[in-house]
Amino acid sequence: MFLKLFSYLFSRKNYKNFSFMEEIVQKVNNLEKYFVNFSDIDLKNNTYRFKDFLLSGKNIYDFLPEAFATVREASKRVFGIRHFDVQLLGGIVLNNGCIAEMKTGEGKTLTSTLPAYLNALIGKGVHVVTVNDYLAKRDSEFNGKLFNFLGLTVGLNLSGMSLIEKKKAYLSDITYGTNNEYGFDYLRDNMALSVDDKVQRSLYYAIIDEVDSILIDEARTPLIISGTMEYSSDLYIKVNNIVPFLVKQDKEDNDYFRGKGDFVVDGKYRQIFLTERGILKVESLLIKNNLVNDCISLYETNNVVIMHYVISSLKAHFLYKRNVDYLVRGNQILIVDEHTGRIMPDRRWSDGLHQAIEAKEHVNINNESQPLASITFQNYFRLYNKLSGMTGTAITEASEFSSIYNLDTVSIPTNKPLIRNDYSDLVYLTEKEKYDAIINDIIYRRKINQPVLVGTVSIEKSEFISSKLSELGIEHNILNAKFHEFEAGIISQAGKSSMITIATNMAGRGTDIILGGNLIDEIYFLENKNDENINFIKSKWKLDHDLVVSLGGLHIIGTERHESRRIDNQLIGRSGRQGDPGSSRFYVSMDDSLIKIFVSEKIIFLMKNIGINYGESMEHNFINKAIERAQIKIENRNFDFRKQLLEYDDVVNEQRKIVYLKRNKLLFSVNLNKYVDKLIIKVVNLIFIYVFIENKNIILSNYMDKFKTINDILINDFNINILFDFKCSLNINSFKKLVLNSMNTMYLNKKNILGMNLFLNLVRNVLLHSLDYFWKEYLYSVESLKDSIHLYSYAQIDPIQEYKIKSYELFSNMLKNFSYQSLVSINKIIENNEICFIEKHVGSKDLFNKFNIKLYFN
Repeated sequence: MFLKLFSYLFSRKNYKNFSFMEEIVQKVNNLEKYFVNFSDIDLKNNTYRFKDFLLSGKNIYDFLPEAFATVREASKRVFGIRHFDVQLLGGIVLNNGCIAEMKTGEGKTLTSTLPAYLNALIGKGVHVVTVNDYLAKRDSEFNGKLFNFLGLTVGLNLSGMSLIEKKKAYLSDITYGTNNEYGFDYLRDNMALSVDDKVQRSLYYAIIDEVDSILIDEARTPLIISGTMEYSSDLYIKVNNIVPFLVKQDKEDNDYFRGKGDFVVDGKYRQIFLTERGILKVESLLIKNNLVNDCISLYETNNVVIMHYVISSLKAHFLYKRNVDYLVRGNQILIVDEHTGRIMPDRRWSDGLHQAIEAKEHVNINNESQPLASITFQNYFRLYNKLSGMTGTAITEASEFSSIYNLDTVSIPTNKPLIRNDYSDLVYLTEKEKYDAIINDIIYRRKINQPVLVGTVSIEKSEFISSKLSELGIEHNILNAKFHEFEAGIISQAGKSSMITIATNMAGRGTDIILGGNLIDEIYFLENKNDENINFIKSKWKLDHDLVVSLGGLHIIGTERHESRRIDNQLIGRSGRQGDPGSSRFYVSMDDSLIKIFVSEKIIFLMKNIGINYGESMEHNFINKAIERAQIKIENRNFDFRKQLLEYDDVVNEQRKIVYLKRNKLLFSVNLNKYVDKLIIKVVNLIFIYVFIENKNIILSNYMDKFKTINDILINDFNINILFDFKCSLNINSFKKLVLNSMNTMYLNKKNILGMNLFLNLVRNVLLHSLDYFWKEYLYSVESLKDSIHLYSYAQIDPIQEYKIKSYELFSNMLKNFSYQSLVSINKIIENNEICFIEKHVGSKDLFNKFNIKLYFN
């Protein structure tokens, strides 16, 4: 039945591409009657038999039906749960390197066991990626029982784990962890100074849970490992103190030059611009507070940084709101993800914005950071040889998945028909009317004992509704970023009769809402788990479940439309799982940010013409379509933003690959003698070009002076008297050969003094430290370049093309500087001949501090 429905969803043109799935599912079903007679040992032995197939030259597709049938039979024995046919279908889609859109409650976690098991047999490691530590731990423990039963090992990779724990996790057949931790481990591995410090194997296959959240929502924020920069916290505080004197320009006053305000807020693009009046006023305030010199124009280069602080401070006050964009917890600012409502404890805003918000909230101002290593999620996950993902909401972003990740999206039919009622939006003129209507709806549902899940777009809105319900004495649970650690427990019981649950956009993703409540949780917390008590809990749950079903299931209330249709669909999808009844309704007002920016005038005009009065609502298909068009417009804009981010990062990504490849060669190379020989030739060639051609300021009368110059540059001790053996017949090539021979002789002497192993370890560490330093400096330079490159558009020059040209120049210079400074640094260290110190500190920063290598890194 489901296969006919699945086939119907696709055109005849595409049908042949999916018809093979019907055959595979049928084969798995046919094998079930044989595998049911297998002993536990026989099922486990299938794992070893499949591995032998691979060793004999077969691939995983040759025995896929048998592997899936093995996992299904093992699941029945371990969990008492049998994979539905649609879950088999989802497993096939995932194994084929696609995205499986499976509605909420269809069992994505169990579905993932099929491709995870099959691909783990290859022995290269499977990474299952989740959105938070809780889900990673939960799924590794739950599915780990199944994998262990079949003879596979399961690892858990969490932040804060030791190096040994992480290595063990990555060496497992299947590893569970968060997207952030996988990405940071990749960056840390490429900063390691020893092979033993690396934890990841090659990136073979990843299954991403909630793939839309990770590859779409979080794609705008790159992963960055940062170091601190020098700064003045007083400067942030002083600039923060002048912001209250600046006046925001009224929306109606659209004359940028003659407006009465000092700055303009662009809500669509989250930008702030100073007016001409504002520039003069800011200059006056900065002079008054001794932040700039009154003799120097605000447009001078020295004052650019001050103006950057001013704009950051204005953004902190007028674009970033407490309990919406961030939380203040203890003495620190925690970012709240705008799409999921989750806290991002390891993230900080860049470009001084985080420090500006810290000054605004009067908490400790931490150092501004400089990137040491960075990568976007787009480019990290594209490193995997094979990639797939699953979510309940992906079709609306199918084009982005295809164009950026080369991933096809397949919508899997539900196991049971969807019978949820999704009502049209109710539209009100003001926000107060809207919230009054929402409270009345909650009161009504409460009276009839129907459970309600209220979805909000921010912590602020969820707490506002919570306060209104508290005033009325209505019991409820609140789920937002402030109570993230209780998320699963709160959301799992949202299906109980009379239960009122308020949730931000995260809405407990990854946790099922079961009508009547979560029976497993109730049994788990029983003090006395005898049969009588368990049966009592089950009978009580059955009564509550049947009552909720008779009342129409879980009712979803959306307090406003989100920028993305996908986020709205995630909220709606919490109801109507596995054929359960359910309903949903969104409430909208003209004060909502989405409506106010995009469609308010048209709707207000329509409502006034119809004669809608205060307190009355309007329900019209025109409004639904207008809101959807606005959402599509924002989705397209956000896609363009992510695409542009990727275009810029793709440039750096190619350079990142070169640097990391060079780094791994240095790290894994057993003998660096050949590398050093090539390095000497390269650097000497560069120096000769510098001394004889490029350096116009050096005037030298003979080779002896030039020889002395080269000797000083390389910090060496050549025997200058050997020049006299050549007399006047010395040319540049023979001169260069002389220097190379002298360098090689000097290095041979140092090898003999230090010993080959110590010498090569020393060279390896100098090269790695040097490469890391120059890569860090390059990232800082290229980030600054990206901030200003858009100005080329005013000259009718494509910014991205100019970025490619200039970043290539920066990168080429970086590699030249790396080669030269590495050789100089090696010379500087080993010329001291302090063998005992070198032996003790090789590979540590103490070695570099001892011989003042920082001088050559400036």
